[in-house]
Amino acid sequence: MRLSVLFENDAFIVIDKPSGLLSIPDRFGVDISVKEILRQQFGNIFTVHRLDKDTSGVIVFAKTEEAHQALSVLFEGRDVEKHYVGLVLGNPVNNEGSVDASIMEHPGKNGKMVTHVKGKPALTDYKVVERFKKYAWLSLQIHTGKTHQIRVHMQHIGSPIACDPLYGNNEPILLSSLKKKFKLSKAEEEERPIMGRLALHAHTLTFTLGTQTFNFEAPIPKDLRALLQQLRKWDT
Repeated sequence: MRLSVLFENDAFIVIDKPSGLLSIPDRFGVDISVKEILRQQFGNIFTVHRLDKDTSGVIVFAKTEEAHQALSVLFEGRDVEKHYVGLVLGNPVNNEGSVDASIMEHPGKNGKMVTHVKGKPALTDYKVVERFKKYAWLSLQIHTGKTHQIRVHMQHIGSPIACDPLYGNNEPILLSSLKKKFKLSKAEEEERPIMGRLALHAHTLTFTLGTQTFNFEAPIPKDLRALLQQLRKWDT
């Protein structure tokens, strides 16, 4: 599989990760991951941070132990600016706000997180960019890097990320749910969703390493752009 490389130097490489591809190998070791693809090309590759499998966008891997150490310090602190875009179910009450709610592992469900006072501090800022009848398109900035942070925080305020199997309703977005007089074409036996994956994209990443400031942007992918086009047409 060919990866879309946004930037590369001797210290690290920045990838525009497609949705559906693991960042790093999971415990089952069956599905291919970005890290495994890079390892085949470069040998040693070091994990700096992760994106969920179905989240697309900017992700960084270190090529050397020194770069890994330096980048890990940046990412573990609050020295990296991370901006996402995403579609949520419903409409947040406020046009912008912050979700300051600690996150911990769900006590009874592996792989799921919850907000809880005993969890680790997590802070997410959000801004409504565009409102539709059933959905809203948001710009999001995370100041901490907790597992599933945006997904948990959006559920916390009652507007989960669209098509989220863990924190939302896991229902694909169908044109028939937006367009009143929808008719399936004769060539199709069943309707294909206009969005069936987690509607979340890691859009930009900014950090300073040494004396140099780096800014990376992963363009909004085709499936999300097509979704927005349909929402503007039928859900306003």
